[in-house]
Amino acid sequence: MNLCDLSHTLMRVIVANRAEGTAWIDLEGNTMSKQAEFAVILKMNPMFADLGADELARLSGLCHTQQLATGEVLFQKGDPGDALFGVRRGQMRIETGASDGSRLTLNFMGSGDLFGEVAVLDGQERTADATAGEPTELFVLRREDFLGFLEREPKVAVRLIELLCQRIRWQSERMEESVLQPLPVRLARRLCALAEDFGSEVHISQEQLGIFVGAARESVNRQLQTWRKDGIVDLQRGRIMLHNMTKLTAVARND
Repeated sequence: MNLCDLSHTLMRVIVANRAEGTAWIDLEGNTMSKQAEFAVILKMNPMFADLGADELARLSGLCHTQQLATGEVLFQKGDPGDALFGVRRGQMRIETGASDGSRLTLNFMGSGDLFGEVAVLDGQERTADATAGEPTELFVLRREDFLGFLEREPKVAVRLIELLCQRIRWQSERMEESVLQPLPVRLARRLCALAEDFGSEVHISQEQLGIFVGAARESVNRQLQTWRKDGIVDLQRGRIMLHNMTKLTAVARND
């Protein structure tokens, strides 16, 4: 399969496999090798989007896989940054702790997502915790192998710099949002962002969602109940069903 010609159809492959949680299938109906799956993930990431099929194959050939059970910790803040990770299937929560013992969820990573770029580049300590939100399988690319590849492919190093700058801007926007935007807007934005990755059925507890938007679970529940009455969402144990993305998007835009 020519990976360079699949820029808009590869996303359908990833989304389908997120929903099914089974072996990845290419567009011709064939089961893909794990190396080919990782090449797909890399191709969909802006950091590696400009690489050719041969370069992607060489890079994906350096990876191995790792299985995690629900709640299992992949790494903790302060651990050495020795690998880059891609989610083959499942979900990872990127979290950090506050001095009062509370937890702040920085991001959710689903099938097709990469994470761990910051620590794997400088070899310094991890800046957050990573925990499996459900049974998860990861692609693992060790730091020494990745850095060797970057030495041979400087254009990827440039894309890495650009990507990290985007992450800084995103974190800054989140901090501004938490201070200036009301809860309905923050909540709608987070649900819309989760829907982009996981579809209209978001597996997240109200407590986790409250941590994610910086609000008490009770406040999140009141807002979700209002949206449920308006037909925007439906609530089930550990899940939020998004029924009206048009209205939810309008709230997120603060229209």
